[in-house]
Parts: sequence; C-alpha cells; structure tokens
Amino acid sequence: MKRATYFLLFILLMIQGRSFGQGSDSLRIIPGYPVYSQYIHNGLMINPAYAGSREALSAVLSYRMQWMGIADAPQLQTVSLHTPLMNDKVALGLKAQFMQYGITKSSGIYAIYAYHIMLKSGKLSFGLQAGVDMSNTNYNLLDGIDNSDPVIPADGKLAYVFPNVGAGVYYFSDRIFAGVSVPTFLFYRSTGNGNTQAYHSFSEYDIIFSAGGLITFSPNLKFKPSVLLDLSLHDAEKINQLDLNGNFIISDLIWIGASWRTSEQVIVGHLQINIGQQLMVGFSYDYPAGRMNTFSKGSSEFFLRYEFG
Repeated sequence: MKRATYFLLFILLMIQGRSFGQGSDSLRIIPGYPVYSQYIHNGLMINPAYAGSREALSAVLSYRMQWMGIADAPQLQTVSLHTPLMNDKVALGLKAQFMQYGITKSSGIYAIYAYHIMLKSGKLSFGLQAGVDMSNTNYNLLDGIDNSDPVIPADGKLAYVFPNVGAGVYYFSDRIFAGVSVPTFLFYRSTGNGNTQAYHSFSEYDIIFSAGGLITFSPNLKFKPSVLLDLSLHDAEKINQLDLNGNFIISDLIWIGASWRTSEQVIVGHLQINIGQQLMVGFSYDYPAGRMNTFSKGSSEFFLRYEFG
C-alpha cells in the first residue's frame, strides 16, 4: 500500500511540473518546495530584497497542506523574520522552510541582507541571501527495498546538503511595487554513490518577477492587483508559475480576493483579517480546476503575521 501511495505521489509531482524534495533531471539534483499562495503578504519567501520593506520588525509563520486527500502528500511550514535597522538603509532577515512528503524530509535556512536607496517617490532595495538546503530520504520505510542495490546507500538513507546564495531587487512605494529575484545561483548534479558536485550555469536560473499596485476607490475600499511569474531558463516549458491576483481591502481590516494560477489551472481564494495594527491572520485555499482535480481536494495554507513597534 505504501509503495502504491509513493508511486502516486511521484506521478503527481511529474504532473505538477515542479520539483519537490529530491527531484532530478538526468544527473541534476533539484531540491524544491511547493508553491506559496501567501507570498503577497510575505514577499521575503520569494525575494531577499523585500527585507525591511514593512518598516517594522515583521515575523511570519505559515503552514501549507498540499494536495489534501492524498496520503503522505507534502506539508510545508515556514517561518521568517526581517527588520530595518536604525539608519533605515540596511535591513536584515532570516527565513526557514521545512517540508515532508512520503519518505523525504527537506529544509532550508537562509540569512538575508538588504540595502535600501531612497528615491523621490519610494525605495529601491538590493538583497542577498545565503544559506543551505538539506534533504533526507529514508528508503528503509519502504517495503521490498534491497539494501544491496548500488543506487541506495548501505544504511538505506540518502542525504544531501546544498549551500547556496541568491539575490534580488525590489522597488516599493505607497502605491506600487515591483521586484525580480534569482533564488539560487548554484546547482548540483549527482556523481554517483550519493556524492554531488556543485556548478554554476546561467541557463539553469529560475527568475521570479512580481509586481502590483494599489487602487483607492474610497477610504474604506481599495483594490490591489498583482502578478507573479516564475520563469525557468532550464525547463522546456519555461513558465513554472504564473499567478494573476486581485484583493479587495475593506476598511484596512479585511482582505478578500482570488488568484488564477494559469500554469497549474488552480483557483486560489484568499481571506486575511487585520486584528489591530500589528497582527494579521490569513487563510487561502487552492482549488484544482484542471487536471489535478481528479487526484486532489486542493491545498490549504494558514498564515500569521505579527509586527513589533
């Protein structure tokens, strides 16, 4: 039964068109994570230059259940923290993400530095991140595994540690924002027997674009449209993710909106509530309107942000 479940997960990962845990393309090893739906409220997860843009010490927790209804489907937890320093030009941040699906556990921890330049109508931020991605697969949890198989280590566990760096640029003002980032500059390939080799190639880059604005209809009603494009220079399909987002903001207390994730044919519903001026709680639900509808009941994501000062 377990073998059938993990085989189904593998098929879904291929259908989804993205890499999770320890995916591979020929000898290329790709540690990856599920897409986020709450990046609108936590841009640090997609762009290190976002650090300090909230102009307060901002802490965020999120929990995502991917592909509900499927046993051992991915579950993702994230935590992030970022703040501007006293001179308002430098910002620091930290983010971590932890995922488990099937017999694989993945995690990533990154430290972030950003430098802000004051412009006439906003700020331009340059960000760097450095950290490590880790992945561990325990084949001992599967039935019928032969430890004499040369592909599987003698102890039945395959672990990877991938140091990496990334960078981004982000412009923000009271009315508009736009950013571009390259999350990772280094890539890894398998050299056999569980060993890996780091390399760099511009043709392997993933580039994430994000942009949006704020339209004010009245003091009690605003509209925030935005777009996110995850463009791969490596994959044949090129577009990993394309989101078209729209959120209505009611009295600066309630955010309600939706997204259309065209690359996956997913409709995302958003609801966020500001509890005072420091605490925001949110929930999003991804409804699979396309081919994933046969396999999954969708994905849910819970979000909590608290800002100090």
